[in-house]
Amino acid sequence: MNEADMLFTVTVPGSTANLGPGFDSVGMALSRYLKLTVFESDKWSFEAETETVAGIPAGTDNMIYQVAKRTADLYGKEMPSVHVKMWSDIPLARGLGSSAAAIVAAIELADELCSLKLSEADKLHLASLEEGHPDNAGASLVGGLVIGLHEEDETQMIRVPDADIDVVVVIPFYEVLTRDARDVLPKEFPYADAVKASAVSNILIAAIMSKDWALVGKIMKKDMFHQPYRAMLVPELSKVEHVAEMKGAYGTALSGAGPTILVMTEKGKGEELKEQLALHFPHCEVDALTVPKEGSIIERNPLYQVKSV
Repeated sequence: MNEADMLFTVTVPGSTANLGPGFDSVGMALSRYLKLTVFESDKWSFEAETETVAGIPAGTDNMIYQVAKRTADLYGKEMPSVHVKMWSDIPLARGLGSSAAAIVAAIELADELCSLKLSEADKLHLASLEEGHPDNAGASLVGGLVIGLHEEDETQMIRVPDADIDVVVVIPFYEVLTRDARDVLPKEFPYADAVKASAVSNILIAAIMSKDWALVGKIMKKDMFHQPYRAMLVPELSKVEHVAEMKGAYGTALSGAGPTILVMTEKGKGEELKEQLALHFPHCEVDALTVPKEGSIIERNPLYQVKSV
């Protein structure tokens, strides 16, 4: 593809979700990214630029095309054909928001190609309808840390832009599919347990809003909604939690449905903690990440104007 044919790029951060008891409602952007570089073309096609997305469908069976088309159809628009180069370092099926990043990127793609002029609230609601919940999608869309509620007719979100922490992720090399992680959850929850679990979640949100990260970490492991059931799928969870606690980290939680394990620590201590965890978990990828303040970003080629169809 000739650079002169490049229309625009879409860059979307990955994310973590839940932070323990914030199940399906709390999300946080992470500095792993999906980037689409969009070129003028006479037919739709997708090209992988990194190993992470190798093997993606190359035509209109690609998930990003399907979500973009549904978005355009909703507004009665037809997208012009483009060639899309996909670059990503967000591993698939690891609990780092790869599908949510793709959904957000697809909505941005449709918005740009069809000049839909969608608001942030529109994009959030469309992404949450695709995902079923607003945590990963919201964080990828706006950056920072988000707390959301998704309903069929509306999606609400509160953003905490400055998460003044370092994050270390321990990424096992096996996958945990979201549907499998959902299958181990209970179908019913006793009323008394629901009340307690709700109180735990309320304290998590209060601690986040007060930026009391030590309390956030303490409360993360008190989750009753999903981690006690999913721990059997991720044997590294309790071991990472033990090592992280010994090294003075704030707290540990499953990232999304897992198997990635998220560790929050004091700002400036991420690299040191990364080195310590890498020694204990040589069979996993260990990385120190940040919480980007910005979500999805569009960068347009100034020489080209996208025309609506």
